[in-house]
Amino acid sequence: MTKNSGLLSDCRVLDLADEKGLFCGKVLGDFGADVIKVEKPGGDLSRNIGPFYKDIADPEKSLFWFATNTSKRGITLNIEVPAGRDLFDRLVKTADIVVESFEPGYMDHIGLGYSDLRKIKPEIILTSITAFGQTGPYAHYQATDIVAAAMGGMARILGDLGRPPVRMGADPQSYFHAGLQGALGSVMAYYHKEMTGVGQHVDVSMQDAVELTLMNAVEIYEILKGNLVGLGQFFVSVRPQAGPLFTRTVVPCKDGYVTLMFGGGAFAGSSQSSRALVDWANSEGYALELKDFDFPTMWDNATLTQEESDTRNSYIAQFLITRTKAELYEEAVKRGILLAPCATFEDVLNNVQLEARGFWEMVEHAELGEDMKYPGAPVRMKETPWKIHRRAPLIGEHNEEIYVRELRLSKGETVILKANGVI
Repeated sequence: MTKNSGLLSDCRVLDLADEKGLFCGKVLGDFGADVIKVEKPGGDLSRNIGPFYKDIADPEKSLFWFATNTSKRGITLNIEVPAGRDLFDRLVKTADIVVESFEPGYMDHIGLGYSDLRKIKPEIILTSITAFGQTGPYAHYQATDIVAAAMGGMARILGDLGRPPVRMGADPQSYFHAGLQGALGSVMAYYHKEMTGVGQHVDVSMQDAVELTLMNAVEIYEILKGNLVGLGQFFVSVRPQAGPLFTRTVVPCKDGYVTLMFGGGAFAGSSQSSRALVDWANSEGYALELKDFDFPTMWDNATLTQEESDTRNSYIAQFLITRTKAELYEEAVKRGILLAPCATFEDVLNNVQLEARGFWEMVEHAELGEDMKYPGAPVRMKETPWKIHRRAPLIGEHNEEIYVRELRLSKGETVILKANGVI
């Protein structure tokens, strides 16, 4: 085995999670931990989540699996049978963290709960990622990503004004947020264990993780009794007396969309930006209605009507539609305008800033005969860098490496275990 380098290079993780928690192990692995992905014989069901490489519906070609299992080794093991639990117990003795996403109580039921793991290794850390956490009236409720996004409040503040709530794209944001919080909790528990020798049970709720994405929506309701709903393309000013004011922040341009802060009043930056944008538009013969408009004094969000706001924004919208994203962004940088392009995936892949930062990593997929581009390090750490150490494992790819070379089973024993459905 080639040891991973990085911040967590001395840490071993046993990853039992399904799609709810796969991202947790990926983050730990990319930071250097030796993550062993434990799948049931035949492969994890999350391998069937599409889309697939070249649209080939194959458990070895799931792009979701590729993305969420980098830097992991992979074995197959049936932890529900005695022989499988015995092997898992042996692995626990070598591990620092176990990550799982089963229904609360399942691990206890099969003899691998936190109290059981502590008997094997007293300082072990168990990170459990579930829909609603280990306790409370919803603890045993089942939930997919969209359920957690809805019950955590994220769905209600997405979507267009006046339309039903929506989820955030096709990516399972609830799973990823829970996985990220699981990785953070695991690292904190690992640090605590290194300092004190004491392990602990890290309890992650998808619903709780989603709540942290709502920014000030909770406070706005608590203080102003205003629900932020269907924000979509709008910025919402909550005004208890005058009612909510919706300002469009995603505006069409010649080849797509830009996001724009247009307004004034007490927001000095917005006033300066809006004045600069109007001056540019005026020089091209647009938005002449706003030529002498004093944004700091004449734009009062407390009394502004929705009709007045829409009319003022329409003047500038007529100008923006005549320019491309690149033209608008280039001029915005020069003039200090609060505007940015809404990037497509093609734009992101060709972004000069990401390229200059070396954000993208090429990962070898020898089994596919090509290298694939992956998102790389979201943080820069010179001494202990984030790095994708290997592509996601194939089904049982490292069985021999771990069972034979590390646990010292004979090849004959592994043949028998495989024949009996243990590995």
